Amino acid sequence: MSQIFAANALLPTGWARDVLIAWDGTGRITAVTPGAQRPEGAAIAPGPVIPGMPNLHSHAFQRAFAGLTEYRAESQDSFWSWRNLMYRFAARITPESLEAIATWLYVEMLEAGYTSVCEFHYVHHDQDGTPYADDATLSLALLRAAGNAGIGITLLPVLYQTSGFGAKPPRADQARFIRSTDNMLSLLERIAPAAQALGGIVGLAPHSLRAVPPDSLAAAVQGLTALSAQAPIHIHIAEQTQEVEDCIAWSGQRPVQWLLDHAPVDERWCLVHATHMTPLEYQDAARTGAVAGICPTTEANLGDGIFDMPLWLQHGGRWGVGSDSHACVNAAEELLMLEYGQRLSLRQRNVLASRSQTDVATAMMLQAVQGGAQASGRTVGGPAGPAGLAVGQQADMVALDAQHVALAGLPAPSMLSSHVFGSHRTSAIDSLWVAGVQRVAQGRHALHDAAALAFVAARSTTIAAG
Repeated sequence: MSQIFAANALLPTGWARDVLIAWDGTGRITAVTPGAQRPEGAAIAPGPVIPGMPNLHSHAFQRAFAGLTEYRAESQDSFWSWRNLMYRFAARITPESLEAIATWLYVEMLEAGYTSVCEFHYVHHDQDGTPYADDATLSLALLRAAGNAGIGITLLPVLYQTSGFGAKPPRADQARFIRSTDNMLSLLERIAPAAQALGGIVGLAPHSLRAVPPDSLAAAVQGLTALSAQAPIHIHIAEQTQEVEDCIAWSGQRPVQWLLDHAPVDERWCLVHATHMTPLEYQDAARTGAVAGICPTTEANLGDGIFDMPLWLQHGGRWGVGSDSHACVNAAEELLMLEYGQRLSLRQRNVLASRSQTDVATAMMLQAVQGGAQASGRTVGGPAGPAGLAVGQQADMVALDAQHVALAGLPAPSMLSSHVFGSHRTSAIDSLWVAGVQRVAQGRHALHDAAALAFVAARSTTIAAG
């Protein structure tokens, strides 16, 4: 049994004082006791303890690409011109470079308040599109990176078959991504034991409606369900207006509308981005129980648009955040960007506060942890109870530094608010635990220096390969 005493902790029901949190050898929380006395020998948290944030959307290799597209390549740049540049970078990734890039990324995530990651993994094959001798080579590289860094992982191999609606043949620069449905299901069986050994989860990511024809989507979902009835399913959807227009031209329906009419969307699903929906789509998608996967800094970087969060919440929608292309790796900054995007769109302040939680940072933190836990399929939350610092949940938690200049002298809710909205020149995170194992101390991960050096070398080699 391990335990930590916190003067303040953010529980699923809100803030509590003098909280003793205990967990067992499996990393599961066994007791959360507000109003407690500190037992002799119990560790003392250096500041408020908050639940760890699940990162529900990641393309790990793109971290080495961050910042390299911030120039005008066409008369009017867009997501689509960015994608062409990204494909050129993806073509150069090797198993060794992917593992180095992902290890550093996962170290960064841990230092930035993320305790788990949903890895949306679509670079499967060798550089010429030929499968590796071990077809799971790149998936296993990501699992090793997660294991070495100590982050929880939900690995979501991506099913990618076509270049556009109507089963258009894949482009030459998509050859590394392409798998048949049967081949994908075989991969899931191959990597499941390695993921389970890390305490991880394997799910499925049909890339998008434009990349997976209807028959393949249905067969893949059925096959996954046969392997694991609870495995998560993530899909890019309605991210770009062109995607919406192309889907209408193909089917007569918008993407979210088509998906809800043709797939068994429920609590297992994460609708990544879902930026461009009608009011009826917001209503119908929210009612399925699916999670909206919002990636505010990437959506801003790519010029995607702004998700209508008040409308989603009006229908009881669940949501979480992801860092996607990793233009930014910071859980607090994703929440900041999400709230600021709503303010710019609506010309209001504190949009995502709720009736039960008038402090916007507290409200967002609790909602994002709940939705992210559901989307990850991991027991930082789940049917046993609410996500976060609760009995039966995984001991994924973050301790803020109460002496940080942005936080010092403030009450706990204001410390969290300052962490989200006012501390980004220097991190206010002191410590972080995943499944009860401390991975960050005094703001740094043990692998910080070595992982950073390996990342720089991998990025340099990848760029030079072009």
